[in-house]
Amino acid sequence: MPAAPLEREEYIEQAYFFRVYRERIIENVPAQEVLTHVREEILATTKLPFAIDFLAGELQLRGRIGEGMTRLPHYFTPFQAFVVSRAEDDESKFDMRLALQILEREAEFRSNAPHRQGLFIFQFECLSRNRLGYEAGMAAIAADVMYDEGWREWILKIRRQLGTVDFADLLYMRSQHRIDEIRRRTGNAEYQPSFPILFGVQEGRIAKANRGKDPLHMFAALQRQLGYPSVPRPRPPRSSPLFDPPVEMRFQRLEARIALLEQEGKGSLDLSKFYKSGEFGAEEMN
Repeated sequence: MPAAPLEREEYIEQAYFFRVYRERIIENVPAQEVLTHVREEILATTKLPFAIDFLAGELQLRGRIGEGMTRLPHYFTPFQAFVVSRAEDDESKFDMRLALQILEREAEFRSNAPHRQGLFIFQFECLSRNRLGYEAGMAAIAADVMYDEGWREWILKIRRQLGTVDFADLLYMRSQHRIDEIRRRTGNAEYQPSFPILFGVQEGRIAKANRGKDPLHMFAALQRQLGYPSVPRPRPPRSSPLFDPPVEMRFQRLEARIALLEQEGKGSLDLSKFYKSGEFGAEEMN
């Protein structure tokens, strides 16, 4: 685990790296070639070029970069390594392009006066929206250097409560809004909880208003009201044809002709299905 967060310029270059990596993968550029070229584009005064060199070696040796990011805990966070590793998992449906977009958005947030509340909600929404797994995912979040001991203890605690306790309740219980309500109800203005308060009044109000609802509604409200970073979403499945209708029909005809040629080559072509019904009567066949 790194001793402190990275400098702002590091996160700016990370965001650029993840964006370029994603864009060139979409263009079907080989990953090894992407790493080679993007290294020359990164600001030389940062540590990222050295990290890219290491990732390029891991990619050449193992065919993946997630494990390489795990082996650079002084530079990449456990959450970053976790997201990429889940995208590289053979049994996962989580797309690498979406993973890189998530890391790009997170790096942009870190480069612009980040706060723990926004970072945690962003990371947690990434887990829940993409079904990345809470057990390992929350452990990776808790290991982030941005969180102090109070945050880490709470994150690991609620990891065992997810699914049995409403997430909005978990957030509300650690908000300043709940403390203010207790002080007003009891008339004790000096009341202090025995645990650290992690969220402010506004977060608590929004969490209370979303109790019993889909957590995604609460995330959207936090983004609207408090400017929390939004999580990239998977692309919806294609609803329109890949080609224009005339071109699509031409492809279908070509496929039908190829199928006929293959049947003829195998000697299994049956011409009877092309006869019109009643075209040949019994008397004509005799």
